Amino acid sequence: MIGSMPRTALIMQARMGSTRLPGKSMMDMAGRPLVGRIIERVKRCETPDVIVLATTEKPEDDPLAALAEDYGIPCFRGAENDLVKRYLDAATLYGAELILRLPADNAAPEPSEIDRMACHHLDQGYVYSTNLVPILGNGYPDGIGAEAIDPKALAWVAANVDDPRRREHPHLNFFDFDNDRPADPNRFKVGTVTCPSKFARPDLVIDINTAEQYAYCKAMYEYLYTRNPEFHITDIIAWHDTVWVPAHSEPDFHQ
Repeated sequence: MIGSMPRTALIMQARMGSTRLPGKSMMDMAGRPLVGRIIERVKRCETPDVIVLATTEKPEDDPLAALAEDYGIPCFRGAENDLVKRYLDAATLYGAELILRLPADNAAPEPSEIDRMACHHLDQGYVYSTNLVPILGNGYPDGIGAEAIDPKALAWVAANVDDPRRREHPHLNFFDFDNDRPADPNRFKVGTVTCPSKFARPDLVIDINTAEQYAYCKAMYEYLYTRNPEFHITDIIAWHDTVWVPAHSEPDFHQ
């Protein structure tokens, strides 16, 4: 934990029943499940007091609960499609005064950038902020950061918002991603932080929603993890620019 940070819970959402790529949470990533590799990376964050894997109560998600136990972190099991409730219930259980939200299909979160987001969020007095995706010209690659959310704001959403889509996607209550602007600026103060110039690459997507994106991230891990398990986003950029060969060609692992 950094300085006098409020009690912070990094909560990762995962389930086996993804509609776009079922079972992706347990797909292989350099010899271990995707979620396991993500846990390895976020354990290097300094701001969270607790890291929680938040999944559903469905039996098909039992392997995720077992994986969390293997990695020594708690698993919260709650609502399947009401992510507002799942996050709020998990945050309440673990006494969180700040939520760091991370979807567990972002294959290579950058620990220092998650910490940076959390500190900036508090310094600016935001209710919601993100460097998880490129918004407001922040320059971030898609998938290396996190969202920071005030639990009180999420509690307001839980009590006042019934729209199923906004219950399933908590961030839509705070930011209008289609139009790159705050969703309700009169109620919620939201923002972001500028990406360091050496890895300001908003063209990169390090997120897994399709078979093609999985193949990309799997190749990335097979190349980089064997060389350095704590590889940085700058290593990913170098690999992407000099090694990765798209369009169904195999990357050159011998460089």
